[in-house]
Amino acid sequence: MPRVRVRQHVNPLSQKYQQPVTLPDWSEVYGDLNRPLHLDIGCARGRFTLAMAETQGDWNFLGLEIREPLVAEANRIRDQRGLDNLHYLFCNVNRDGGAIAQSLPPQSIQWVSIQFPDPWFKQRHAKRRVVQPELVGLLAEILPLGARVFVQSDVGAIAQEMADQFHTHAAFTRTHSEPWLAENPLPVPTERELATFRKGQPVYRALFRRDPL
Repeated sequence: MPRVRVRQHVNPLSQKYQQPVTLPDWSEVYGDLNRPLHLDIGCARGRFTLAMAETQGDWNFLGLEIREPLVAEANRIRDQRGLDNLHYLFCNVNRDGGAIAQSLPPQSIQWVSIQFPDPWFKQRHAKRRVVQPELVGLLAEILPLGARVFVQSDVGAIAQEMADQFHTHAAFTRTHSEPWLAENPLPVPTERELATFRKGQPVYRALFRRDPL
């Protein structure tokens, strides 16, 4: 597959990423709007959602990514494959998440995945991390009961921070008693996940369910 070159990290708080998202007409994007939707936040090059869409035709998939060239590349590959259950959207989820959610069919989002987000190691950059209390609160508002949120990272501290934010919110319940999941509950690994395992390093995973308040 062709690969475009982009910066590995971009600052979501910069003025460039404060412009409102341009939303498509979802009825023109998806072949069937009645399918359940899997939302992948920070989809990067979109290879995970591409593989998921190809193997799970009874679901719709939406990848959100802040680096616009990656979105254009991913949608180009989607078109080449002729998939009508997959779309990629250029956006800043912590700015645009509410508008995106309101534009989608109600109760449609059944899975959310946040996988290997930029860690922004320095504490002064913590507000640049994708999982913020506001995002957790938004997901609590828009997700139907029973929806799942899956987070994973190869950085233990970042995985713990993400897990803690969902675990401490009253709307979410961890689905497993052990601190981390031993296996990925999804049938497709990400490129980063495979690379981490090739290096013999651990991946930290947690799965949450949207429960009644």
